[in-house]
Amino acid sequence: MKTEFSANQLADHEVSVSAGAIRKCVHCGFCNATCPTYVLLGDERDSPRGRIYLIKEMLEQEQQPTVEVVRHIDRCLSCLACATTCPSGVDYMHLIDHARHYVEARYRRPASQRWLRWVLAKTLPYPSRLRWALQLGHFVSPLATLMGRSRSLDSIATLLKLASANRPGRNVAVNSPATSIRRARVILQQGCAEPLLRPQFRSAAVRLLNRAGFDVEFAAGEGCCGALPHHMGRQQEALAMVRQNVDAWTRTIGDTPPAAIVITASGCGTSIKEYGFLLRDDPLYAQRAAQISTLAKDISEVLTPQALSPQRDVSAVRIAYHSACSLQHGQKIVSQPRRLLESLGFKVSVPAEAHLCCGSAGTYHILQPAIAAQLGQRKVQQLAALSPDIIATSNVGCAVQIGSLSATPVVHVAELLDWATGGPVPSALGMRYPQQ
Repeated sequence: MKTEFSANQLADHEVSVSAGAIRKCVHCGFCNATCPTYVLLGDERDSPRGRIYLIKEMLEQEQQPTVEVVRHIDRCLSCLACATTCPSGVDYMHLIDHARHYVEARYRRPASQRWLRWVLAKTLPYPSRLRWALQLGHFVSPLATLMGRSRSLDSIATLLKLASANRPGRNVAVNSPATSIRRARVILQQGCAEPLLRPQFRSAAVRLLNRAGFDVEFAAGEGCCGALPHHMGRQQEALAMVRQNVDAWTRTIGDTPPAAIVITASGCGTSIKEYGFLLRDDPLYAQRAAQISTLAKDISEVLTPQALSPQRDVSAVRIAYHSACSLQHGQKIVSQPRRLLESLGFKVSVPAEAHLCCGSAGTYHILQPAIAAQLGQRKVQQLAALSPDIIATSNVGCAVQIGSLSATPVVHVAELLDWATGGPVPSALGMRYPQQ
């Protein structure tokens, strides 16, 4: 695609990256078929190709974002299915991120939207605040049904339903030594929402890593990975969180780098693997951020079938594996989790339309509840068609979204691996499987 950015515009590194992404687009439209919003809405402006046109004109002309352009940018889930499909290698991720930063800096949203986004940015990334918000939200959650009848209040209704369905849990981050022959040490990312919404994910990951021969450490001073404010266009807040984590992990790394910084929330994993890019122009952080990105690994990248010893017969358990967008598209990790499950005896199936997002996408299910609900129902129908006993995923957002719509229990891949190698039955399974 031809671009007409000026030399002065291209001197800005972010504009330069966006211009390069736009130029690679050849208008083929392959991305449209795999874009969740285009599949649902059928509007070219809600496709990656359409958004690229809108963003190109806005950035080149340095236009004030219009209501229409903002609407279509906001509807993008950043699922990156388009990036997987694109034959030209368009860097859509950094392009849509730039567009969001541009909009946030130049567009004044209605007061209700500004308030909601401020609440999300000041609550979700902070565990203590999120705990308080979930507890408070639980008491006022009966208002969700009433608010859900009003289109202007449906985002708040979704937020209240989230609070009602998710009582905050507790999971203390304590260093834990290997329980088998020691292989190496790893730093386990603590996260912000996962320890409250699904604390059992971390517990299972620690037991599993210890059993596989890893000493598990946690970094003091670590916070949110920055993905939540980043995808709302709040760039400076996100970069402050990134720098905080680089400092925290650098202190914990010390003189001997660990085997990996292990991540159980794939949405965080995609973000942390971008730290080197995000701080590439910061002379104080560029080198350390690049090291952090190199060390960041999803838990499925650290474990191998050889390191896992089956202790239970799970050959009759049917798993429907939901591959989170942030894992399959953001990190290009497709087969590893499934292979680990199969190596321990689980029967694993993958649903039709596995490339389509479930609609969670960080804060998307709150900010765009109608589209998110349609995608969630579509995903649950495809998973249910497999008649599984359990749905497995690798991201807390997907677990919450699918779990709120499905009668089939949703667990983390790490919980199943832990169970098969000697750990407890995942709590979400209730009494379906007796403790052995």
